[in-house]
Amino acid sequence: MEREEFLQVYRHSLAHILAKAVVEIFGKEQVQYAIGPQIENGMYYDFVLPRAVNADDFKTIEDKMREIIKRRENWTRKEVSRTEALELFKDQKFKTELIEELPEDETLTVYYTGEDFVDLCRGPHVDNSQELMNVAYEIRSVSGAYWRGDEHRDQMQRIYVYAFPDKNQLKEFKKLLKEALERDHKKLGPQLDLFMFDETAPGMPYWLPRGWKLFNALLSFWRGIHEEHGYQEIAGPVISNSKLWKTSGHWGHYKENMFIIPGEKEDESDYYAAKPMNCPNAILVYKRELRSYRELPMRINQVDVIHRKEKSGELNGLFRVQMFRQDDAHILVTEDQIADEIKDIMEIATEIYNTFGLSYVAELSTRPDDYMGDIEVWNKAEAELKDILNTVYGEGNYEINEGDGAFYGPKIDLKMKDALGREWQMGTIQLDFQLPLNFEMKYVAQDGTQKQPVMIHRAIFGSLERFIGILIENFKGAFPFWLSPYQVAVVPIRTEHNEYAKKVVAALKEAGIRVEVDYADKNMNDKIKAFKTMKDPYIVVVGDKEAAENTVSITVRGQKQQLHNVPLEQLVAMCVKMQKEHMQNLIDTAE
Repeated sequence: MEREEFLQVYRHSLAHILAKAVVEIFGKEQVQYAIGPQIENGMYYDFVLPRAVNADDFKTIEDKMREIIKRRENWTRKEVSRTEALELFKDQKFKTELIEELPEDETLTVYYTGEDFVDLCRGPHVDNSQELMNVAYEIRSVSGAYWRGDEHRDQMQRIYVYAFPDKNQLKEFKKLLKEALERDHKKLGPQLDLFMFDETAPGMPYWLPRGWKLFNALLSFWRGIHEEHGYQEIAGPVISNSKLWKTSGHWGHYKENMFIIPGEKEDESDYYAAKPMNCPNAILVYKRELRSYRELPMRINQVDVIHRKEKSGELNGLFRVQMFRQDDAHILVTEDQIADEIKDIMEIATEIYNTFGLSYVAELSTRPDDYMGDIEVWNKAEAELKDILNTVYGEGNYEINEGDGAFYGPKIDLKMKDALGREWQMGTIQLDFQLPLNFEMKYVAQDGTQKQPVMIHRAIFGSLERFIGILIENFKGAFPFWLSPYQVAVVPIRTEHNEYAKKVVAALKEAGIRVEVDYADKNMNDKIKAFKTMKDPYIVVVGDKEAAENTVSITVRGQKQQLHNVPLEQLVAMCVKMQKEHMQNLIDTAE
């Protein structure tokens, strides 16, 4: 049995054990049990119960599950008719609803766990509960859920359980989970004074001074790379009239995710919307004059604020927001330039991700059900992208996600892994033959005729907010030198050392280094502790000896021993080197 199949069978079987345990604890007449699928790292089951389950109940339920498993009961699969199934589950409203939706002549399967518990299920399952003896499990949490995800239907209690083949794997997973909680950007961000949220603007982050320095360091790095690759940065309106979004197709395909603003006429003909995407801005800039083939590829990038409406329950720190900045680019090319341009984009992505020590894989997403335009154009676009991926990665060395493309074109998504091995969907490259058609975009070809360009939508970070959230967790708030909000903190031992400290600060600032200093008349160790809390890469201490010799003593983040007698000019040179080369690691030697 393959590992994934093994986990599915054991976790799904354990879900039945959970349901049986809950029924035995609360009483058969008091429990309505719905569905219990296996999920990543475990499973869950949905119930309607006579009272709320809380953390005090977890051990009771776990002990009852253990007791049931020790009974070594047989699992029996039985095929039943629709009528028989309805009789079996006549007291279970959710099972009854599921059965009634099936064709009358369909044969159903049920699984008995022992003789007194039966569940509607396709299986497969274990043959006997003793097969679950060594499975390690632990109730994770309980939360509210609506039947079939419909807020107008029954509210249920969803009991989540972690489940692994043995205790060691559960232990290792919990260790990883603990590490993930310690890296949680929603906790670290405010602690490091990077960002905050306020109820008056849900899902719309405030960037605090330290966070804004980090944000701009990231943006400066991004701009430098794109300058080298021939991109031209623009900025456009945040709010545009609905006629722009109707032409682009967003009004018909994305309106429910847009913030709508009534105009003077207060009818839809005069509605405005906060932009959810930047592409129409780039299109209008392109169209301000008739372009020549000599101007293509035309690479237009922008990092304007965009807004997308989300349900409140879906908001998640910087990972899921309603206001963000996307490192957008829209590239206008001729058809024969597509392959080279996408290869160049992938080179940019590789350079950027490698700087952070992040690897990535590509995934092709194909035509969705609500696609816009001619199916033949779609087929052509998908074929183009497959050819490019085959050339870059080799046939079969990328994933295909059927039906998950944008409504206007197929796309390549770039997925990367962080320090915890978690996969994130980051960059995207979308081939678009449709918007140039909708907006009647043209260029003068070499033969003098007017032709339609192809648009490539692409982002590398995706949302900068989300990417920074990932970086916070990846680096646990201890960012590389070049990215840190403040790169050097200066600590004069006593107030009489402030004058020399000012000289150190001036030398670092002149070299373009972000530096902070505490001139207050207070204990040196308290100053150092405060800067360590903010995870500054270098803490520079200066006293009599340093002032006399024009040197510094350096505490390197993460290192116990100090670097002593480092000439001031050498400190500046070290900082400039790390800044210029975007180094991942700190220089921790004065040699």
